[in-house]
Amino acid sequence: MDVRWTTGFLDSPTTDVEPFWLAVTGMSLSPRRDGGVFATLVPARGDAYLRAQVTGRPAGTHLDLHVAGVPEAAREAAAFGARVVRDVGGLVVMRSPAGLEFCLVSWRNEQERPPAVRWPGGQSSRLDQVCVDVPEARFELEASFWSSLTGWERRPTDRPEFESLARPGGMPLRILLQRVGGERAGMHPDFASDDVPAEVARHVALGARVVRVVPGEWTTLLDPAGREYCVTARSPF
Repeated sequence: MDVRWTTGFLDSPTTDVEPFWLAVTGMSLSPRRDGGVFATLVPARGDAYLRAQVTGRPAGTHLDLHVAGVPEAAREAAAFGARVVRDVGGLVVMRSPAGLEFCLVSWRNEQERPPAVRWPGGQSSRLDQVCVDVPEARFELEASFWSSLTGWERRPTDRPEFESLARPGGMPLRILLQRVGGERAGMHPDFASDDVPAEVARHVALGARVVRVVPGEWTTLLDPAGREYCVTARSPF
């Protein structure tokens, strides 16, 4: 499968949390479409790679993979172990082996990754990663699935609970895979920042709540809708 671009979707019960995400990313909101269900977070420069969807359900995150041919990509994904949830013409909603929803959509020549934003506090950040959280018992199958689906090589990290997929140059979102406890798989977005404490303080001032601090590595937060995400100590550039 030839993945040309990736989009992270912020799925929320209402539009109430959108001002928070506009503030933390430094983006603006497009006009709403499809009866107010969808909107795009528009960067100051580069192509859009974040979108918002009103679902009426608890807040979550999912990925869209932009491909040249959606029907062919859906057949490949099914061969790798995904199942079709619905086909709405030009867009196919699927579930991974661990039950994670993702979409295959048509590539529309997106190619310019937006730059990091430098904030008044002096730090820079960018939402640049989606972390796929997978129960230990399902991890090997799910990690192999995402690697096969994207064509991105699995790579170890310096922490045993994580693996990363080697994204091609210019792709806006990395994919990180994390072994977690419990029974359910999920996804969450991650920011990269060159000053995590300063960036976390900015998010808290905008309405986020800190739930875990791993000094020197990352801080886990909840947005005002209860969606988990992280600010990580990585270069945002």
